[in-house]
Amino acid sequence: MSLHVRVISQHPPGGRCSLYAGYAEVLAAHLDTRTEVVVTTERDAHGSGFPSLWLNGCPVQPADGVILMPADVCAVLAAAGQDEAALAGLAEALQAPLERMMEGA
Repeated sequence: MSLHVRVISQHPPGGRCSLYAGYAEVLAAHLDTRTEVVVTTERDAHGSGFPSLWLNGCPVQPADGVILMPADVCAVLAAAGQDEAALAGLAEALQAPLERMMEGA
């Protein structure tokens, strides 16, 4: 399954922008995704502005309405038909950028 990951970020990236870029790096390493970071001044969390993470042209929405968690990303990938074997261990790998962000807070 071909995946395109787009992170919409401010410059310099802040907390969630850095987190979502970290998620994109993990996805690229684990699922061989095509990844890009788009810098904008438009604020529109989980929409067309920053901070947002998009998979195959659709913004990923956080379950809590505030911050994307590893489970949110994995749920969208599973719903899109990503192979379960490919998702094995992904949630754990996505925890690393989340922990880095939390330590910096």
